[in-house]
Amino acid sequence: MMRRRIASIATSTLPRHARSNQLRPTRTMRISTRPEFRRNRFRPAALCAGLLLASSANAQGYPVKPIRIITADAGAATDIVSRVIAQGLTTAWGQAAIVENRSGNVAIPAGIVARAPADGYTLLVFINALWLQPLLQDSTSYNVLRDFSPITLAASTPNIVVVHPSLPVKSVKELIALAKAMPGQLNYASGISGAMNHLAGALFNHMAGVNIVRVPYKGASPAVNALVGGEAHLMFATAASVMPHVKSSRVRALAVTSAGPSALAPGLPTVSSAGLPGYEAVSLVAMFAPTGTPQEILDRLHAGIVQILNQANIRERLFNIGLEIAASSPEQLTATVKAETSRMEKAIRSSNIRTE
Repeated sequence: MMRRRIASIATSTLPRHARSNQLRPTRTMRISTRPEFRRNRFRPAALCAGLLLASSANAQGYPVKPIRIITADAGAATDIVSRVIAQGLTTAWGQAAIVENRSGNVAIPAGIVARAPADGYTLLVFINALWLQPLLQDSTSYNVLRDFSPITLAASTPNIVVVHPSLPVKSVKELIALAKAMPGQLNYASGISGAMNHLAGALFNHMAGVNIVRVPYKGASPAVNALVGGEAHLMFATAASVMPHVKSSRVRALAVTSAGPSALAPGLPTVSSAGLPGYEAVSLVAMFAPTGTPQEILDRLHAGIVQILNQANIRERLFNIGLEIAASSPEQLTATVKAETSRMEKAIRSSNIRTE
């Protein structure tokens, strides 16, 4: 009782506002241990909101340092496209974009970009081999759909079905008929195992139900020379490598391997329309970023790169070396990867194609 009186007297001597403030800690202490979980459960949402704001802020300032574009050997189609894009970005954004060439297996550049920070400063430009290579090996260190965010298709080039003039065929239908009449007796020249000029032939065999034997060479150029010299009956060659020989009548062109007609081979029908519906085998150049790259940065990259590729002088420059602009949406690139992987997987399995 005495303690209560002392507490009451002590409190009454304080000013009114001090008394009310003194009571608040007591009331707070009674409930502070109960709602803690309520405050904590909102922290992930607040954290996500903070990350989104940070991401948006980073995208608005992007880029603030040089951008690395990882690609294949110098002089290859991917290298040329990479340098066109790098020059365009440097000019447009005032920040250097640098091309880094990585020789060897596709796994090397793919691994560099897959492991890079997802901040838009390390990008990958590569051909179809990026998503087709896993079909040709027992295991790979990356998965395109898992490890990369698509930016855009950049360029494409069709193959052209060309035959030596001594072969008595002038159309795709006649070629298929002759191959069926002479199983295992016709051959096609190709470069290294797994190259598009190899896979195009395997896909043709698979879809047409024929057996045209592959004759491998150390590269596309020796393969073209073999065809011109009469060592091989036919080839699925790029327009740039074979059109001069078509114009000089040293080889005969039958069709292009793209889904639609190509300005690189004017007047030629597609393989699909000329006797093998659904056939398509083109060399593609595409651009990716590491998975997890903020969407705002991906959007800015896509818009900037497509704008560069659609410039008339860039179209002409790439066309003159045998490439057609194929600027696409990220969704179109993903759909292309899935469709081609499905299409080529059947041909690769039926031909048992493997690479090191």
